[in-house]
Amino acid sequence: MDLWTALVIYAPLLLLPTFFTALAIAVHKLGLIDAWLFNLSEEEKKKNGGELVAAVLKKHGVKFVFTLVGGHISPILVGCEKLGIRVVDTRHEVTTVFAADAVARLSGVIGVAAVTAGPGVTNTVTAVKNAQMAQIPVLLMGGAAPTLLQGRGSLQDIDQLSLFKPLCKYNASVRKVRDIVPTLKQAIAVAQSGTPGPVFVELPMDILYSYSLVAREFLKEIPRPTFIQRIFQWYIRTRVNAVFSRGFDLQDVSPLPVVQPMASISDVAAAADLLREAKKPLILMGSQALLPPQPADKIRKALESLGVPCFLAGMSRGLLGKDSPLHIRQRRKDALKEADVVILAGTVCDFRLNYGRALSKKSKVIAVNRDYEQLTKNSPSQWKATLTVEGDAGSFLVLLAEALSGYECPGDWTKMLKDRDMEKEEANRQESYCSVCWSLCQLCCLIKGK
Repeated sequence: MDLWTALVIYAPLLLLPTFFTALAIAVHKLGLIDAWLFNLSEEEKKKNGGELVAAVLKKHGVKFVFTLVGGHISPILVGCEKLGIRVVDTRHEVTTVFAADAVARLSGVIGVAAVTAGPGVTNTVTAVKNAQMAQIPVLLMGGAAPTLLQGRGSLQDIDQLSLFKPLCKYNASVRKVRDIVPTLKQAIAVAQSGTPGPVFVELPMDILYSYSLVAREFLKEIPRPTFIQRIFQWYIRTRVNAVFSRGFDLQDVSPLPVVQPMASISDVAAAADLLREAKKPLILMGSQALLPPQPADKIRKALESLGVPCFLAGMSRGLLGKDSPLHIRQRRKDALKEADVVILAGTVCDFRLNYGRALSKKSKVIAVNRDYEQLTKNSPSQWKATLTVEGDAGSFLVLLAEALSGYECPGDWTKMLKDRDMEKEEANRQESYCSVCWSLCQLCCLIKGK
């Protein structure tokens, strides 16, 4: 058999894998299998994706959704109101995320914002970055142009996912109605797991509105269509049916497990040994220490059981009450230089601690943080931890208090810090009083001079 004969016989066989691969890709891209399985009842054709979004939020304990109303996301807002979720309309999209951020901090439940496509989404960037840096779980849902019109110059059609890629822990664009529930569940779980942060889910219009409305908009009859128009109509119908195929099948909307890093028993034991030997221990608490799963009251009781003087910052302010003998507010710099053991519970060695230089080189430092990057920031160049614990700071304090049952912090150290604290507070009051009196005297002189 010569070469040409062999090519004629075997070339088609060699091309078969390529052909079937291309065919499989085309079937997937066009959604032919989903379109073939399309079988919505008349009742399901009237349902919309906004109802599925609302059902997921309700099951996750969401009570508020902050928004600036827009046509792209209207089904979400209507669905939420039907289920008793309060929809709060704002005057600027950035406020929606700031408000969701505040709700998450105060309630322990993920904050939720929904904004319209394009400029509605881009307006939230500042607040999303703030939630990222503050480690607050926030779900931002953004409207988008219909999947069939994306990339064709549709209204407010921009690449929104690329915008939030460096800001959010999780980014997703829902392409089919049946993916709404699993995508939102995954986004909420990711937002609350590990180091909390914002997540972004893009929901195109045809995903949110009912099949009846979408079909009426896209599947318009053309009198006497040409062959090309028939092919185009078939393509559109296939795409629309694929988007809604099995969209309203019964799905579990209950929350996924939230994965939170915890301190090991050996880390807690090592910290307990350091604290037992300490003569001048100190605790610095940051916002991260108040994150779930531990309730604030349990953390407060743990601190009171340890009896170690504390400096509270961020969301931990007010945890002990203004009259607590453990709550120290003034002269932190001096206390840090004198302390022999310092526990950084969710506190980061950034500008607030002079990048770690505020800590004494002689101090034994126990650093606890969920985020390894924050845990070791500016170390070892500016400071060095004796013990680093990558885990939840609130849970660590609770476990430490249990391990040190019966432990008593040296009273003279606590009393000295509290006395010094009160002296500084009194000096501040006197200074403010003198400033007010001086200002009033100047005002009187001006009035008399006139």
